[in-house]
Amino acid sequence: MLWLKAFHIIAVVMWFAGLLYLPRLFVYHAGVAPEDSHGHQRFATMERRLLMITHVGAVLAIALGIALLGKWTMTVPGYMSQGWLHAKLGLVALVVVFHIACIVFARRFARGASAPSARALKWFNEIPALLLIGIVLLVVVKPF
Repeated sequence: MLWLKAFHIIAVVMWFAGLLYLPRLFVYHAGVAPEDSHGHQRFATMERRLLMITHVGAVLAIALGIALLGKWTMTVPGYMSQGWLHAKLGLVALVVVFHIACIVFARRFARGASAPSARALKWFNEIPALLLIGIVLLVVVKPF
């Protein structure tokens, strides 16, 4: 089970690396002048490539997380009834929603469609860090 946990953590780090940096790219992309087609294309390419790596991390993190959940459920009675686990899974669901929002923004930027302002994107940029803090605290401290 330790190998499974180790690879799950590695996948989560991969996933969050993308989720923490991609919104910052959106902030920079929003600042590109409309007539700067080369700048626009450069950011769209960077966003697309980073998003692909982020997808890999997400799929691995979720698959390994489900496997861990199954292992813990079989070995620890009442594991699925712990409050911290429900809260953590709720935050993970929000991470998935955030990931989907990143996909939507990347597609909008790639098409040259209107996107949120750089200021709004700066606030959006803070969401994955807050979710990560919550998830780590729940997993380590298990407050309820």
